[in-house]
Amino acid sequence: MKTAFWCWCCLVSMFALPAQAVETVRVGLLQFGTVNWEMATMDRLGVAAREGVEVQIVPLSSKNAVNVALQGGAVDLIVSDWIWVNRQRAAGKDYSFFPYSLTVGGLYVRPDSGIADLADLSGHKLGIAGGPVDKSWLLLQAYGRAQGLDLAQALEPTFAAPPLLNRLMLKGELPAVLNFWHYGARLQAAGMRPLIDVHAMLKGLGISEPVPMLGWVFSEAWAKDHADAMRGFLTASYAAKRQLARSDDDWIALRELTKAEDDATLMLLRDGYRRGIPDRLVDNGEPVAARVFDILSREGGKHLVGDAARLLPGTFWMGLNSQVIYRTATSSDDASR
Repeated sequence: MKTAFWCWCCLVSMFALPAQAVETVRVGLLQFGTVNWEMATMDRLGVAAREGVEVQIVPLSSKNAVNVALQGGAVDLIVSDWIWVNRQRAAGKDYSFFPYSLTVGGLYVRPDSGIADLADLSGHKLGIAGGPVDKSWLLLQAYGRAQGLDLAQALEPTFAAPPLLNRLMLKGELPAVLNFWHYGARLQAAGMRPLIDVHAMLKGLGISEPVPMLGWVFSEAWAKDHADAMRGFLTASYAAKRQLARSDDDWIALRELTKAEDDATLMLLRDGYRRGIPDRLVDNGEPVAARVFDILSREGGKHLVGDAARLLPGTFWMGLNSQVIYRTATSSDDASR
């Protein structure tokens, strides 16, 4: 009897399916960036593990440190914009971009500033995050020019870090700021008034389609050599997006991580994030990005785009389709419930 039992165990062992191999993906993130919200949700839901991926977060202190970490091989993926990727490809690098978010920044004014439209900015200081070649500032100038306004001459640009701009505005030392979306959400919750966002600027420049402004950035060679890990990571990322799109409770779980001071701020952060989910892009957004590149190149020149005269082939990664991966992530997430 013991012999028969031992033989049965041997057969079970011989024909048992091997455990799914788990591959580590190193993700370089700004220490307090909004991408951490999605990564925390991904971890809590266990969607990366379900896709055979272990995500290792590498916290970094600045945007430059994030870029250097990718270039030095310390991480496999970062979040950046396709302008940077295109510039790197023009310099002979093989980096590529897969959409992460449509959400960008906007212009906010104090309710007591007397600023009701762009023309009213004349003679005022405008706080600007990101420096002289910040994409939002360049697009605002192009939009203003289309309205017959030379904003660079009409107002006084004041460049500073996003948190400092918010503090100066709330203290009344700046009447208007052009800031990133999550800082704008905090301003709006504090009573500041949104005047125009980047989506409206683009629409005024003839671009109504959604534009992926931020994306996962990685080496094409790495993606080819780690195809299963790449697919699994992106599926997990989009599954987390899906969950955050439909569940308010998950935002309650993120409250401490978002550092939202009150319910109004948390809800504005939630709504801004949801507007940015890139589930409606055509060809991952490459055709519309090429048109936006032309505008930014005219406004920012080589200081922004480097040696690239156009959006180069390969800048947008086509190894997966963002609409397909969103549907796959949704189906996978629903099936697990």
